[in-house]
Amino acid sequence: MIVVIAGGGRTGAQLANFLLSQDHEVHLIEYRKDVLARLHRELPTEVIYEGNAANPEVLEHADIRRAQVLAACTPDDADNLAICYLARARYNIPRTIGRINNPRNAWLFDSKFNVDVALNQAGIMASLIEEEMSLGDMMTLLKLRRGEYSVIEEKIPPGAKAIGVAIKDLQLCDDCVIAAIIRHGRIVVPRGITEFEAHDEVLAVTSREGAEQLAALFAPSENPKN
Repeated sequence: MIVVIAGGGRTGAQLANFLLSQDHEVHLIEYRKDVLARLHRELPTEVIYEGNAANPEVLEHADIRRAQVLAACTPDDADNLAICYLARARYNIPRTIGRINNPRNAWLFDSKFNVDVALNQAGIMASLIEEEMSLGDMMTLLKLRRGEYSVIEEKIPPGAKAIGVAIKDLQLCDDCVIAAIIRHGRIVVPRGITEFEAHDEVLAVTSREGAEQLAALFAPSENPKN
C-alpha cells in the first residue's frame, strides 16, 4: 500500500516509521528546514519529499496519484483540511485521514472536506480516561471500527454476579459476543450453556454498551463466597 503523509512532525515521523516496518511504501512531505534535518536522520532519504503538501505540484511529485491513503498530519488544521479536500477532489484518493490540532476545529473534519477519519488527540485521550475510569479492571486490547467496538479482557473475581450463570442467561446486548474463556490455563470455547467460574479470564468483542454490562456482571462482590 502507498501512503502519502503530509507533515513530518513527531506524529508524521512515527507514522512513517511504523508503516515502513509493515512493508508499506511511504512518501512523507515536509517543508520546514529544521524538521527536514531531523527526518533525514530518522528515515530513508527516498521516503522524504520537500515542499508544502497543500501545493498540488508537491503532491504530484510525491506520487499522490498512486496512493491509496493520504494522512494529513501538519500542525495547521486549515492545511490538513485543504490537503484532505484536494486529495479526494483532485486525485480521488480512496482514504483520507486528518489530524485535528485544535479541538475547537473538530466539527470541520467531516465529509464536507473529504475527511474520512478525523484524529482528535485531545478527544481520544479524554475518551480513554473516561473508559478506564468507568470499566474498572477491564482491559481494552484492541479498538475496532473506529472505536465503536473493542476486544476486551477481564478476570472474574470471586463473588461476581456472572459466576454460575450460563452465557445464554446473561441477557447481553446484541453487540456483545463472548469470544473465549481461559480457565486453568486452557481455552474453553464458549457456548450458550457455558457457565462462568471464579478466576475465568474472559475475552469478548463488544460495543461500549456491552462492555458496561460485562463490567457490572464481573464486578467483585463485597462479600465473596466463591
